[in-house]
Amino acid sequence: MDKEFSEMVNPEGLKILARNYLHGTDLSPIDKAWELVVRVHAGKKHFSGISYLEHTLQVASTLASMHLDLDTVVAGLLHGIMRGDVTLKDLQKEFGDSVAGIVDGCTRITNVQHNSKLAYQAENVRRMLLAIASDVRVLLIKLADRLQDMCLLDMVEAERQREIARETMDLYAPLASRLGIDWLKRELEDRSFQFLHPDEYFNLVSRLEISLEERQSYVKEVISIFHQKLGESHVRPTRIIGRPKHLYSIFKKLIAQKIPLEQVYDKVAFRIIVNTVKECYEALGVIHANWSPVPGRIKDFISVPKANNYQSMHTTVVGPRGHFIEIQIRTEQMDRIAQEGVAAHWAYKEGQSATVGDAKLFRELKKLVKNLQEVEDPREFLESVHSELYTPEIYALTPGGEVKEFTASSCPIDFAYAIHTEVGDHCVGAKVNGKLVPLKYQLQNGDIVEIVTSKKQRPRRGWLNLVKTSRARARIRSWLRKEEREKALNLGREICDKELKQYETTLKKMVKSGHIKLLLKDLHCNSLDDMLAKVGSGVITIQHLVRALQPPELLEEKGRGEITSTDTTLRLVSGSPPSHGKRGSGLGIHIEGIDDMMVKVSRCCNPVPGDNIIGFITNGRGISVHKAECVNLRSTDSQRWIEVEWSSSHESGYRVEIQISAENRKGIFAAISSTISADDANIVEISAHTTPTDTADFHVVVEVAGLVHLQHVLQHLRQMEHVITARRK
Repeated sequence: MDKEFSEMVNPEGLKILARNYLHGTDLSPIDKAWELVVRVHAGKKHFSGISYLEHTLQVASTLASMHLDLDTVVAGLLHGIMRGDVTLKDLQKEFGDSVAGIVDGCTRITNVQHNSKLAYQAENVRRMLLAIASDVRVLLIKLADRLQDMCLLDMVEAERQREIARETMDLYAPLASRLGIDWLKRELEDRSFQFLHPDEYFNLVSRLEISLEERQSYVKEVISIFHQKLGESHVRPTRIIGRPKHLYSIFKKLIAQKIPLEQVYDKVAFRIIVNTVKECYEALGVIHANWSPVPGRIKDFISVPKANNYQSMHTTVVGPRGHFIEIQIRTEQMDRIAQEGVAAHWAYKEGQSATVGDAKLFRELKKLVKNLQEVEDPREFLESVHSELYTPEIYALTPGGEVKEFTASSCPIDFAYAIHTEVGDHCVGAKVNGKLVPLKYQLQNGDIVEIVTSKKQRPRRGWLNLVKTSRARARIRSWLRKEEREKALNLGREICDKELKQYETTLKKMVKSGHIKLLLKDLHCNSLDDMLAKVGSGVITIQHLVRALQPPELLEEKGRGEITSTDTTLRLVSGSPPSHGKRGSGLGIHIEGIDDMMVKVSRCCNPVPGDNIIGFITNGRGISVHKAECVNLRSTDSQRWIEVEWSSSHESGYRVEIQISAENRKGIFAAISSTISADDANIVEISAHTTPTDTADFHVVVEVAGLVHLQHVLQHLRQMEHVITARRK
């Protein structure tokens, strides 16, 4: 049965497709590849249920229909062959290094296992980007493979449909756009749309079918008018095409503009094809002379081509019968490149070298990979890929005229990092079109941007909320990680130096004597810096450090009296000298099962004994203690929360902020101060200002013994005659 099937499914149709454009080329490698495919895959099924032989033939046929070189077509036939018993050496021997390299690139993408689905997906994408950076033909095969998968997606279960469709929409369609293969991008988007939003898809299809006859009549009318008006101005287009916009682009417009389908007037896009670049601009002039252009919708991609080599004039006008119509004007060559992208002038065809446009495209792909290499977190990596692949909407220029591409809402910081990391790191502002703008300014098409820098400036964490490009985000996070590590190193060195003094030694002496190697081994650290960073960040507690410094029997003899690391740590964090008397209990916070961790009370909510509290494990600064209902705490990663509680004995003073609103009366300042002092609460700071409504607002920082003490203070303040409100901040 398998033999009969393989005879029925054969590569003759593929060879006919290849022969139409590979004139005089020996096509015997196709037959040789098919024999190997039949031997390895006979009887195997594609995930959709069809024969794997049929699937590989469809992938290769798609590549041939794109007029790609013979090596790519053959590699398309063989793209899953190395998951059998065929090795790279076997392929090199039979088909040469080029075919073997492409097939190996396709195989390495899917031969990776991880302990989480997210990590697995991220690593697959990472490997694919690395593979296509070295040979873009790997991507062309993956795109053809994915198109065939999408054509068969209705044969699998619904959950699998949505999973594949989402990946296609987020990754493969944008990659097809990056290569400039417009027809493939549209096909992938529409098929993904069908499975991601089936109700909206079929509703849109049925409603467009109802108006099909009316649309076709309108298209004929508009094309006739265009020919007439252009001819009157001696512009002779070779073709004028009116094609319906693909479904997903109409759906996006419905969602973005929140309008019904009846109000989407540009459901049809018109394309005017002329002979020369000069005629492109002449045709644009004729169109605008007869129909009013929509402001902001005129784009010149001829003078400034997109990164994927796309060139065309775009405009939207209020056309015949008052309908908005979208028009593209281009030459025949531009149209071919717009449809076929990189395949239109394939750089790998025998005897040809890469065009300037191709070389630029490959540089962009390699830059994309380089920008993403430093992103380690799987979720962050996938978000960065999606952001980087998103179709550019903003084209801004340097003062020297170099064009930079950005997604919508990008800011000057994105622009700065697009120039160079150093420029981004030291960016303090920008001049846009000669005027100073803030860093939160959103770039617009045609902006000329000059970045203002300062050697004193450093990246801020808040910048992550402003930037839109993965390059800027990755560089900012890299700098912040480096800064946190340096802080942890410095704090770790300070802690170690303080502890080592008790044993009359120093880090320098331990390194010189070689004893540091034993310490690193005991603490499972790769280097001295690794140990210091872990001590500074609290991964290695001082208790662990002390145990590693002393033999077990000596540690047992000295007992608890020798280990005063909790107090030591707290003093290092606060920078204060050792406490005495009633403050000897430190912060009065207990952490079950953890000793000697750096602990500090968060200033954002200033918890006091009696408040419900939660600890947050910070990077490089130990544990920060917050009130359980603290807004800042709720916005953090809950996996880094830790249970903490107030110790049974806590006699320290705790700082709390109080807000008081009172009538603006003479002596009110003194009266409030006196009331607080009468309750034995120490005033650390007090300030006041009057309001337009003739009230006095006070901000007071007081030291109290705990929550009960604070409640007494607030109660007595509220009982004052002229006080309107008194509350804890």
